[in-house]
Amino acid sequence: MTDWAGRSAAEIAAAVREKRATPREVVARHLARIERLDGRIGAFRAVRAEAALREADEVGARSGLDRLPLAGVPVAVKDNLAVRGESSRLGSAATPDTPAAHDHVTVARLRAAGAVVVGLTNVPELCVFGTTESVHGTARNPWDTTRTAGGSSGGSAAAVAAGMVPLALGNDGMGSLRIPAAHCGLVTIKPGRGVVPAGIGHGDWFGLSENGPLATTVQDVRLMLAVLTGTEAAPDVPGTPETPMAPMASETSGTCEAGAPARTVAASLRSPLTGVTVTRPYAVAVRDAARLLAGAGHRVRRADPPYPASLGLTAVRHWTAGTAVDAAGLDPRLLARRTRVHAAVGRRFERGVRTGDARERLRERMAPFFAEHEVLLTAALARRGPRAEPWHERGWLRNLLANTCTPMTPPWNLTGWPAMSVPFGTLPSGAPCAVQLVGRPGSEAALLDLAGQLERLRPWRRTAPLT
Repeated sequence: MTDWAGRSAAEIAAAVREKRATPREVVARHLARIERLDGRIGAFRAVRAEAALREADEVGARSGLDRLPLAGVPVAVKDNLAVRGESSRLGSAATPDTPAAHDHVTVARLRAAGAVVVGLTNVPELCVFGTTESVHGTARNPWDTTRTAGGSSGGSAAAVAAGMVPLALGNDGMGSLRIPAAHCGLVTIKPGRGVVPAGIGHGDWFGLSENGPLATTVQDVRLMLAVLTGTEAAPDVPGTPETPMAPMASETSGTCEAGAPARTVAASLRSPLTGVTVTRPYAVAVRDAARLLAGAGHRVRRADPPYPASLGLTAVRHWTAGTAVDAAGLDPRLLARRTRVHAAVGRRFERGVRTGDARERLRERMAPFFAEHEVLLTAALARRGPRAEPWHERGWLRNLLANTCTPMTPPWNLTGWPAMSVPFGTLPSGAPCAVQLVGRPGSEAALLDLAGQLERLRPWRRTAPLT
């Protein structure tokens, strides 16, 4: 039997459609890998072994199997999205262990496309922090298990990077897709507002949070994004399905080597957070990626966005206020200390966040920069992630300091604009490094094109070398 673990979703789906593999065979292979590796990685809060095999058989018996874009593909789902018949615990002892009656719309779309949900992945309590640990487990980076997988979609990222699933569903409220993707050597996109249905928690953290894919290739991100957006994919057409967003018109003339439009790209090494600097490995990654894109025909220049000095405070206000809303109604005695303090701080800001115009003012401030530059290239992180430790047992300030490795991501949740994390280079430890691509509203297709060019020019190892 072929070991399908470690194969891309596109490869697996094609094999199932062409009857070279059955969904049960594929899912069984991935379940065996989960059983063998997850004790070390901590990606899953719950594994649906029997249910997944049963659902794999149902996919195999479906009519029109040859038209399913994710036929037989195992997927993992972040434990803050409803999966029919399973509880969503959100990394907490305070949430009810009550099975969901219905799938979240994104989960329903994945299943309609032929995917099989094999489990729910670990998150920090209420998906608050950039490291993933809770009473339900600690998610470790498969490339370096002494380090965190990132957060809050850390379990989802760890599952994909370890080859336990080819795709995972996560979401991003202040970087919660891009941070673990950067730590774990994955590709992800936080779509712009309204591109993929949200419905995360109680109000999507005031509209900051977006659902999105985690994968090992740009092709798989395209494929899963097309499913999540509700776009009909055509699996019999060579290549990858197009996302439903039209590419933004290039302000530069000509095309690059790959035939795609040449883009105006701003490369920036500046951290949005005062007092936090980008360390050398991530700065080198930005410079090298900029040189590659320039060599491919894009117009690349050094330019820094006009981040306001107040950006850090704006981010903290929205971040904590979103937690205050999600924590309302939960027994505070069952919440970790860091979560209780985070929510208490947020309650002071909640009214101002609801009525304020800080996000609109940020968009207005950034608009001229993005009128001049189509895409922003930055580091995905400022430095490598902290050690995988019981951060949920530690105080709020210590957790806040641990999260300062992630200043690059929050601005683009505040604006609501699309942003990607793309693997690029390696850290001195051998773990993956990464860059971030940011675009204007509606630029998802352009960002995916650029990410695909980086993948062709500087391929990355897709999964961690685990045995």
